[in-house]
Amino acid sequence: MKTYLDMVRYVLDNGTYRENRTGVSTYSCFGIFYKIDLQQGYPLLTTKQMYFNSMLHELLWYLSGQAHIRDLKTKTKIWDAWADADGRLETAYGRFWRRYPVPGSGVEGEKWGDRWTSIDPESGGKVFDQIRYVIDILREIKVNPATPSLRRMVVSAWHPGNAAQSKLPPCHYTFCFSVSGDKLNCHLTQRSGDIALGIPFNLACYSLLTVMLAKETGYQPGEFAHTIIDAHIYENHIPGLKLQLEREPKPLPRIKIADKPLFDLKFEDVTLEDYRCHPAIKFEVAV
Repeated sequence: MKTYLDMVRYVLDNGTYRENRTGVSTYSCFGIFYKIDLQQGYPLLTTKQMYFNSMLHELLWYLSGQAHIRDLKTKTKIWDAWADADGRLETAYGRFWRRYPVPGSGVEGEKWGDRWTSIDPESGGKVFDQIRYVIDILREIKVNPATPSLRRMVVSAWHPGNAAQSKLPPCHYTFCFSVSGDKLNCHLTQRSGDIALGIPFNLACYSLLTVMLAKETGYQPGEFAHTIIDAHIYENHIPGLKLQLEREPKPLPRIKIADKPLFDLKFEDVTLEDYRCHPAIKFEVAV
């Protein structure tokens, strides 16, 4: 994708050299933004081989709402470095997507929609299902395009108390949906983005989520937009990214999703079609 390659060039040319917690220095830019049209194809990078199966397992894990990787690690190792000995994560994105803890502080004005709250079987506390909320509002817009919730379809994975002490607080911490005619758009905000490794996965993951939700609620996929607050390239990733810049992008693949409810989808229900790409490039993970 030319959009991705343009971002790589921009950060290589304009990035500020910085040291960080990983011990591997970066070239970093503030406030990168791009958007893509999902009608043009599924935005899985073709200038290197992408591991779609791993990303799909990760997205389905998010949607499950699990706070551990006991099942996920049998399919992919991408979260192993941040989980504890029992497989639990301090910050599991899907846990907050599907089971955001409802505060019980009694602060004046604190209200939560009972329609989307339930008692969490794991903790016994009250939780809010943000994904179900978005689905219901999207269906409501079909009936009433002027619904008050039209611009309120926000999902947050950021819990301030959790983030203050987590080993790795959410990088892609909030996303918002918007309807334009019959199309569903998504905007993702990311506080920190590893351009070589993380961003291609984030782009593929949230684009697929948008396609899934559009299918679930009767819309066409629209645009995916992405703001990266700290967009960075690790020093040891520069050779691999320069190699990608020399490669000609190939036509984008397509996604086929089975006619099943969103929360019933299994790995085999999502198919990647016509994916042609250049060979894989090895990038080391900075932990």
